[in-house]
Amino acid sequence: MNFRKLSLALAFATAINHPMPAMAASGSGSISVGSNVLSVCLVFGSTIAFGSYNMAQLDQTGSISVICTFGTSYNVGLDAGSGSGATTSVRKLTGLSGDTLSYALYRNSGRSSIWGSNVGTDTVAGTANGLLQTLTVYGRIPAGQAPKADIYSDTVTVTLTY
Repeated sequence: MNFRKLSLALAFATAINHPMPAMAASGSGSISVGSNVLSVCLVFGSTIAFGSYNMAQLDQTGSISVICTFGTSYNVGLDAGSGSGATTSVRKLTGLSGDTLSYALYRNSGRSSIWGSNVGTDTVAGTANGLLQTLTVYGRIPAGQAPKADIYSDTVTVTLTY
């Protein structure tokens, strides 16, 4: 065997049996991590179906569902509706003939607090819990009206301010 081959073989065998200690180095640094959580809200309403009116007072309820980012403060308002001459105090269902039938929407079951659109005055305020929150809308068609036989409807816009 050649002397060089033997020396190389011995060096290799020695390195395998007695490995050289690894030299390690370390360093440190950092990264920044962050996020923004935005206030986001969704709102949708149900239909208030009064049924057949026969000149007697008619009460019915509907609902408004709100879901917002946890902790978001909000106000829910209702406009006067699309009936000609309507106000938030006296809304107007309009028949196909153009005749109207007056009604009102309230914030309370006693039907004494009109639901309007002035934040801080006649809207409903809330604070989001991150889950779906349901608000009841209390409707009333007062007694004593004498409308023509027709199909009456209205569209009220729900405004969510947050």
